[in-house]
Amino acid sequence: MSESLDLAAFPADFLWGTATSAYQIEGAVADDGRAPSIWDTFSHTPGTIDNGDHGDVACDHYHRWPEDVALMKRLGTGAYRMSVAWPRVLPAGHGTVNRPGLDFYDRLTDALLEAGITPNVTLYHWDLPQVLQDRGGWTVRDTAEHFAAYASLVAGRLGDRVTHWATLNEPLCSAWIGHLEGRMAPGLTDLTAAVNAAYHLLLAHGLGTQAIRAAAPGAQVGLVTNHSTVEAASTRPEDVAAAARMDGHTNRWWLDPVYGRGFPTDMRELYGVELPERPGDLETIAVPLDWHGLNYYFPATVTDDPEGPVPHAREVRLPDVPRTGMDWQIDADGLETLLLRLTEEYGVRTLYVTENGSAFPDTVAPDGSVHDPGRTHYLEQHLGACARAVRKGVPLAGYYAWSLLDNFEWAYGYDKRFGLVHVDYATQTRTIKTSGLRYAEIIRAHRQTHT
Repeated sequence: MSESLDLAAFPADFLWGTATSAYQIEGAVADDGRAPSIWDTFSHTPGTIDNGDHGDVACDHYHRWPEDVALMKRLGTGAYRMSVAWPRVLPAGHGTVNRPGLDFYDRLTDALLEAGITPNVTLYHWDLPQVLQDRGGWTVRDTAEHFAAYASLVAGRLGDRVTHWATLNEPLCSAWIGHLEGRMAPGLTDLTAAVNAAYHLLLAHGLGTQAIRAAAPGAQVGLVTNHSTVEAASTRPEDVAAAARMDGHTNRWWLDPVYGRGFPTDMRELYGVELPERPGDLETIAVPLDWHGLNYYFPATVTDDPEGPVPHAREVRLPDVPRTGMDWQIDADGLETLLLRLTEEYGVRTLYVTENGSAFPDTVAPDGSVHDPGRTHYLEQHLGACARAVRKGVPLAGYYAWSLLDNFEWAYGYDKRFGLVHVDYATQTRTIKTSGLRYAEIIRAHRQTHT
């Protein structure tokens, strides 16, 4: 056991989990009444995805879920963060329920509980029904209201067994990358659309939280946001100001309104887009949470870029720093910093690391094994950061490694592998990697410290 990994820091009831999302693993995109999502449309648009990949089959989890639950049990994980595919449950986005789709998540929930695994259900991991996109998607208020009805439906069905709920995953990506940068579905490059989408996503979170609690009394509801530490590339006043703008764009815009501070004034002025506010919206967005989920992958170092797109701050590539196969800088200290910030600045009382992981090129050895020392080291480094944060008072209740399986990595297709479990996409053979075996060892060792 690594001497630097302070497992005694984690409480006895700490949740050790893995995470996935529906479109990235399920496949079966036209089975049993599922309708297209914006990711089906986007991934089948030429030029959007590396290698022309798409999620039509992915890991075929829709058919192979019993095997995947068995893998989680072999790893010894006690929790699984999964998402529900909105177009599988409500093909029209609202109205008539697709019973086979809802039944799938019902069976999966039962199987997880039977295996001793706590399900943590995310209701929106980017796969908006295409029919709602055709009516304006997240740029219109109706979508937030439809989301609340969808949340009520799913919570009403699973809420007698599922207690951990997340409304949205990474609304930053949905709004900024999907509507401003165009690198994710729905592929727009429109600042007004992006700001409106950001607003309605957070409104959907608030409405959805209320809907879940009404449908499933006792539900523990949270929001999952992704963040980066932000530093200026130099001490020049222009770079310091650029770092403040990037922090607003990446962090404060998503946290301030959720924690009752409203949308940051400096960012509202920078975007120059009038928010579609109605009386009571800010109170709805700031509905108290039971927990907050942090997704962390990399830091950001920025310089002023006045001619560039909002927020007029360009990331600088630092030399001689370790990087993942995504070309993302590795900085475990950033995870500790963000956990402390959420605790001290925003007063979060229960935190989870809901995603953290790394992509590296994997090679299957002649004996069928997959040795991935880079991913294993990354896991150990970031768990060490979590332990340090807990020692400093962070109320961290669990860690979900991204990802259980290699999967469809959005615009990067299938080349980028994040899984603790290797997937041979041609045969759908699953193989636990060295990192997965190490994670299982860490989980066992933690339990032994509390026996």
